[in-house]
Amino acid sequence: MRKRVIYCVLFAAGLVAVGSVGLLVLRRTEVSAESVLAGFDSAEGHRGLEIRYPIDGATFPPEIVAPTFRWEDSCPEANRWAIGVQLNGRTQRLSFWSDLREWKPSETAWRTIKKHSRQHPAEITVLGVNDRRAGIVLSASRVAIRTSGDEVGAPLFYREVHLPFIEAVTDPARHIRWRFGTVDSPKPPVVLEGLPSCANCHSFSADGSTMGMDVDYANDKASYVIAPVAEEMVLDGAKTITWNGYRPEDKQKTFGLLPQISPDGKYCICMVKDRSVFVDRPDLAFSQLFFPIRGILVYYDIEKRTFHSLPGADDPRYVQANPVWSPDGRHIVFARQKAYDLKHLRKTESSLLDADEAKEFLEEGKTFQYDLYRIEFNGGRGGELEPLEGASRNGMSNYFPKYSPDGKWIVFCQARSFMLLQPDSRLWIIPAAGGEARRLECNTGRMNSWHSWSPNSRWLVFSSKAFSPYTQLMLTHIDEEGRSSPPVLLEHFTASDKAANIPEFCNNRAGAIRQIRQTFVDDYNYYRAGYQAYQEGAYESAARNYRKAIEANPKYVEAYQGLGVALMSLDDPAGAEPQFRKVIELAPDFAEAHSNLGNVLARQGKFQEAIDPLRTSLKLKPDNASAHVVLGRVLEGLGRAQEGRAHLAEAARFNPLYAEARRHVERGDSSLEAGRVQEALDAYRQAVEASPDYVPALVRLAAVLAMSESDEVRNGGEATELAGKAARLTGFQDPYALAVLAAAYAEAGQFGDAVYMAQRAKQLAAAGGDGKLIQRIDEELALYQAAKPCRRPGRFLKQW
Repeated sequence: MRKRVIYCVLFAAGLVAVGSVGLLVLRRTEVSAESVLAGFDSAEGHRGLEIRYPIDGATFPPEIVAPTFRWEDSCPEANRWAIGVQLNGRTQRLSFWSDLREWKPSETAWRTIKKHSRQHPAEITVLGVNDRRAGIVLSASRVAIRTSGDEVGAPLFYREVHLPFIEAVTDPARHIRWRFGTVDSPKPPVVLEGLPSCANCHSFSADGSTMGMDVDYANDKASYVIAPVAEEMVLDGAKTITWNGYRPEDKQKTFGLLPQISPDGKYCICMVKDRSVFVDRPDLAFSQLFFPIRGILVYYDIEKRTFHSLPGADDPRYVQANPVWSPDGRHIVFARQKAYDLKHLRKTESSLLDADEAKEFLEEGKTFQYDLYRIEFNGGRGGELEPLEGASRNGMSNYFPKYSPDGKWIVFCQARSFMLLQPDSRLWIIPAAGGEARRLECNTGRMNSWHSWSPNSRWLVFSSKAFSPYTQLMLTHIDEEGRSSPPVLLEHFTASDKAANIPEFCNNRAGAIRQIRQTFVDDYNYYRAGYQAYQEGAYESAARNYRKAIEANPKYVEAYQGLGVALMSLDDPAGAEPQFRKVIELAPDFAEAHSNLGNVLARQGKFQEAIDPLRTSLKLKPDNASAHVVLGRVLEGLGRAQEGRAHLAEAARFNPLYAEARRHVERGDSSLEAGRVQEALDAYRQAVEASPDYVPALVRLAAVLAMSESDEVRNGGEATELAGKAARLTGFQDPYALAVLAAAYAEAGQFGDAVYMAQRAKQLAAAGGDGKLIQRIDEELALYQAAKPCRRPGRFLKQW
């Protein structure tokens, strides 16, 4: 060890001691990798190198393509690596060089490795050297791998999705695609993409002839397509059912979560009447929390086209979720727990519950754990429930059971709490009838889930985040005793910027699916996708989908309206203007279109031109509060203050939110005048929450944040955002809004912008003949020109 350290030091200087001759400067020595490996005995004592992949003891299927071997080397002098592969009980060796910390065998070398590692493991040795004296080993590591005699023997169907997931669901046509291929393919081809709405969980019949998949068809998230597997598959309305077809008289919408086709392809079973926690998270790797807290099991008879609940698994007092069929179709295993009513639940019919409703799980530490139960299907008559031994009543959450096709085992997920995308989820195995649970050896350190058995029951594919926040697919071999090998990464199945998930084996040939086309996407689907994206704040995605809806139907009034609103949200009033004009051309009595046209004209400073469409809107809809607000601001901007205030009063009369915001503003003004700054700040925030576009509230809140004397209160960034919004809403034509925006820029340290905006405010004040305001702006301008902020937040209140 001491000798190696000395060499490392000398190599760092570019020198090495050679016998008694002295110090010589060395150049890169062309030494064969074989000679370096031949002179090396053991990796013992060489701790600087770690082979990260493959994992020691990994078993590869015989048909898989070559993996990339990767390692880390902490010895800074190592800049070249010799790779040795010993075969046939160390009687044969292949040797290679790599100048990188990775190496991928050629097809020829990989075939040789696989051929000779079935009876005896192949030992992979990696030696770190310096290219100036390659004969001296600086670091070393060794792993052994095997090749199984069992082929995988079936292709995988899986989804690639962009992260974070919320971005994918707001623009699925761009961010979600599906691949179908075998482990011997360099890259499984994309077979389905471009859907403007989500497609999710899927399953196949035992013979691989029938596929079922969640789709979002005709704005029905409970839609499910059941189609024969073919090279050219077509998804259309004739092949689609809706889980809302079960007891529609209940008028309770459902998502229909985690459905499964029966092995014989005659039935499909699903959780319906569901409610689930669904919360977006900022974590890239674990960007959502999603688990059901209510739901019953319902099956669909494909031939008869009828829905039925499954007796014994349809108790509304419990949540009964993610059902799976036994290979013979006689039993169903599913996750079960008492149904739960959230303390913060709002009175809503939504199936998905948001972060505010789920506070007790997100903030208060409440857990939600499932047990696995088994029930006879019995031709749809159900039977007695029995907890599955080894996967229930263990103080953990047990979910995602999957039978091996030979009917011998069940592999399931276990985590401390919840379901779906849990960082601590691990794979466990039990006998199919229940029994002692064993944690599988293949588990990685971070998330193990979404698993599927190969048709021959010898391989298990699963998803993991062990190596990346983007979910990757892993493969493990399962022997007769239910023991698993260290996982093999299906690296060729995964794009570097996409998560690969929901893998499912299809018992069919490699090219059984080459393309999946849909024919149920029409102008309405694009419109609905645009609406959904807009609701999520993804305005660019919304605009793209609205434009596609218009391409499909050039007379789609609502799509033009949606596009205009999306462009307004993108601060593009000039682009929004022709959209609203088109709406008015197609539907002259569309009051909101006239109001929006007036709004975008005002935002462009075309105050006089904005009056007519605003008055037309109010003629068509006199109680249009937003039109009253915009018209009031327009008239004030034109110097017709009394007429403008009358419209603002009408807005408050017709829209309680404006009235509420106005009350909060008045309370805030009183607090500010009395010196109670924090109370004023709270009141103005409540006003903005009540009515986000209420300009007086935006200006006041921005003024306090920009000009307060308290360091704890001021926030130049937020003030700039709020005042900027007020300026845009008034078309940059209101001197008070611009004066506060100037103060916000100054607080943010942007004094050049502050000077420009204050000068603009002064010009508008001069045009309106407001001498008092001009004097005040001059005082502020002098401060900004001296690179000083303003500290008088109440100076503009009386003007509002």
